[in-house]
Amino acid sequence: MPNITQSSHSKGSLFYVIGASGVGKDSLLHYARQKLASDPVVFAHRYITRPVELNGENHVQLSSQEFATRLKHGCFKFHWHSHELDYGIGTEVDSWLNQGLNVVMNGSRGYLNQAVANHPGLVPVLIQVNLNLLRERLLKRGRETPAQIEKRIQRAQDFTGLQAPNMQVIENNTELALAGDELVKLLKSQG
Repeated sequence: MPNITQSSHSKGSLFYVIGASGVGKDSLLHYARQKLASDPVVFAHRYITRPVELNGENHVQLSSQEFATRLKHGCFKFHWHSHELDYGIGTEVDSWLNQGLNVVMNGSRGYLNQAVANHPGLVPVLIQVNLNLLRERLLKRGRETPAQIEKRIQRAQDFTGLQAPNMQVIENNTELALAGDELVKLLKSQG
């Protein structure tokens, strides 16, 4: 845990949650969101150029043109392109931080260095899982071919030594509530 303290006049903390596909990031964020509903913690929606899925992430769908217009007019605090999609986090995040709220966002490992440069006090939260367990989860999920799964495993290995200032690591190798409670405790801290 970082040494996080806050006076009543301070801004909130920005938590940038990242992890390989299949580590349980979305499940952990859902768990934390439910547990923190009455706390001064808000979860930023991502703006994504993909359709909304009933079982997927609760994001705001934009067309490529809408995304480009918002980007042109400075509506995004963070934005990146990954897997042939555009992702953005709106500038409303700054308003929430200025009100002393902690803000949680679903980030991108590949955009981490840029995110830190744009918001130096950012707290990256890396969700990790044992690679054999990750392979099991991806196979069980059934979205990718075995070859695609092996590419995801390789990509997860490539990010194992990921480093950034304030980096927090949560291991999600057992039941969801253990890692979930660790995430909840972290998100309630302020810096």
